[in-house]
Amino acid sequence: MERRAPSSGGGKGLLKVVLLCVATLAVISALGAGGYLFYLLSRLPRVDRLADYKPPIVSQVFGDDGSLVGEFYLERRIVVPVDRMPRKLIQAFVAAEDASFYSHRGIDYFGILRAAFKNVLSMRKKEGASTITQQVTKSMLLTSEKKFSRKIKEAILAKRMEEKLTKDEILYIYLNQIYMGAGAYGVQAAAETYFGKDVDHLNLAEMAMLAGLPKSPNAYSPIKHLEKARERQAYVLDRMVKEAYITPAEAEHARNTPLSIHPMKKVNNEQSAYFLEYLRIQLEERYGEDQLYKGGLKIYTTMNAAMQRAAYESLRAGLKAVDKRQGFRGPQKYLQADEVDAFCANVEAGIDSAVLKTGETYQGVVVGVNPARGEARVRVGERTGILSRKNMAWAGRLALVNGYDQPRKGRKSLCLGSVIDVAVVSPEIDKQGAQFSLDQTPDVQAALVAIDPRSGGIKAMVGGYDFRKSQFNRAMQSRRNAGSAFKPIIYAAALDKGFTPATVIEDVEVEYPDGSGGIWKPKNYDGTFRGPVTMREALTNSINIVSVKIMDQIGASYAADYARKFGFTSPISANLALALGAASVSPLELTSAYAVFANKGVSLPRSVITKVTDNDGVVLQQQDSVPVATPILSPENAYVITNLMQSVVSSGTGHRASIVGRPVAGKTGTTNDSKDAWFVGYVPQLAAGVWVGYDQERSLGAGGSGGQAAAPIWAEFMQKAVSELPVEDFEAPENVTFVLINPRTGRLAREGTPGAIMECFVKGAEPSSYDGD
Repeated sequence: MERRAPSSGGGKGLLKVVLLCVATLAVISALGAGGYLFYLLSRLPRVDRLADYKPPIVSQVFGDDGSLVGEFYLERRIVVPVDRMPRKLIQAFVAAEDASFYSHRGIDYFGILRAAFKNVLSMRKKEGASTITQQVTKSMLLTSEKKFSRKIKEAILAKRMEEKLTKDEILYIYLNQIYMGAGAYGVQAAAETYFGKDVDHLNLAEMAMLAGLPKSPNAYSPIKHLEKARERQAYVLDRMVKEAYITPAEAEHARNTPLSIHPMKKVNNEQSAYFLEYLRIQLEERYGEDQLYKGGLKIYTTMNAAMQRAAYESLRAGLKAVDKRQGFRGPQKYLQADEVDAFCANVEAGIDSAVLKTGETYQGVVVGVNPARGEARVRVGERTGILSRKNMAWAGRLALVNGYDQPRKGRKSLCLGSVIDVAVVSPEIDKQGAQFSLDQTPDVQAALVAIDPRSGGIKAMVGGYDFRKSQFNRAMQSRRNAGSAFKPIIYAAALDKGFTPATVIEDVEVEYPDGSGGIWKPKNYDGTFRGPVTMREALTNSINIVSVKIMDQIGASYAADYARKFGFTSPISANLALALGAASVSPLELTSAYAVFANKGVSLPRSVITKVTDNDGVVLQQQDSVPVATPILSPENAYVITNLMQSVVSSGTGHRASIVGRPVAGKTGTTNDSKDAWFVGYVPQLAAGVWVGYDQERSLGAGGSGGQAAAPIWAEFMQKAVSELPVEDFEAPENVTFVLINPRTGRLAREGTPGAIMECFVKGAEPSSYDGD
């Protein structure tokens, strides 16, 4: 029987089926990919909106001399045009980030292959291949999600961007948008942050260092990791040589150029924080958050930077003096031996300088004591120093305990592990050998505000000891009893009712009905009675009973109405206690009232803003060149009150506020139990007020009067604040006259009369008779 060869038709049929399936899958995949691509394309953002690039820009605050005093921002960015950027700076970034930038059309295909090859060889992702255009695309139009779809979108948009924008336009966005570390966005902010320069003043060494930052701003930060930053700088210079942007000789010179890293001091700092917060509230109400934090506003203010610094320094130093008079409160807490290292590591992280700064206060831990020598060894972060007995003498004789045993309750001592504040007397060498003095963060608070009486502009404002711990602005938000600092307003009202500086009032015990069936007996601060005294003597020595009697004679309602004319918005009650400062007012209100006296009886609106412009220079707001002036009292009476308050400073309760070589007028204020201490005063060009007290009312204790607690702060501030201003006297109006009087009787005195003084009067109000007439 003949055998037949097996048929191959079945195999061919299977192959056809397989090929058909593959073809079908390919078509489906192609359709799917096309559909997916169409879906992506339909959801891509528009590239053409980048032509009107408007990133968030820092809003800048300027002082009265044009100096930068503060900033408001979400991202610290200062946009600069490409033509202000040095060409070599642009070339440095191109060489480091995208060498073929000028030749590719958004995507560097050769770069992708090169990066992939290197990554395969190293078995890990070692090199990226995103062009500058792709980086702009990701930053401006996409999210940073790590998905394949995002890479596809990035590539498509990069191609579109290259069609819509020029290379310089892309660089303009990139170099202003990119994050450069240390809170700086864009090359201008980075140049300021790291070198304290404008971008067009950078040298090649600095340009190369900035160009090395985008790869890893933190790792290559010249502030934190200078050696790594130098290595990256060398890489950038090599790339610039390879791309023929610079010569090898230029690169070598740049490598050897000394780098001076001067981190820009943040202008929005603690010393101006309360002023800037007061300003921020007004700006945000008018312009909104977006424009304030992103719109690049230029805000010109009344702040004087030197005065603001003086206010901050004087208030803090004064509060420490007041606080130390209350005694040492003891260590803040106690650590065990195994807790010290971790605590000190946290302290070290907050120290931003290579050595501890003389005069600065730091948190330290006692790590050794020598009772025999009366000294303790204190560790501040990674540094150590000595706290000697003489440098903690203000705290009394503290026991030094050589162990980690906490002291018995109520006993003041320093043991191992005691956490204390120390001020640097002299800095350390190689992190050892610093000399410390015992310090203490005050519990007591204060406020200081200074106003130009001739313009109404607020020159300085400090609302507390530390803005970081309390944003409550005591200069404007607190309402505290004014005490005797309110008396000049009552005396001014009395002048309008016919009183004069020579009017004699009996300082004797007196009583009044208190309105509830009881009796009110006002008392003098020192508990004594002086008998007949003139108004001048009464104000000079702040005699309470005389002030109450004056107010009783002119009428409480009249006095309260008169006080309201000075611009107080706080409630002013019409009762006799107002003569002793029972009204609760803010330091800003009371200082503004004194500015009226300094400005010859005329009130001007308070202001902090002189002009606001947008980022293009368009004026959005401008202060009137001639502010609205409101006469409150006559120039003659304003001068008489000023003259009376000069006596308060020269020979009365405010003598600690005297400034050598300058006429000063002012008044102290102390409330019951010394819960509030005030000094408000002025020279012709500047009025300032200081309040001292606890947020939760309690006595300031020994040395807590206005003359002891507030006046020294005022004097230290004013001495610094007016140091560059010419010496001016208070100018007497033509209608003011001076005559010789007997202060015991208030009558005219003849030459040679014992104790006679020259007294000032508004013409026609001077006494007309002599003693014995």
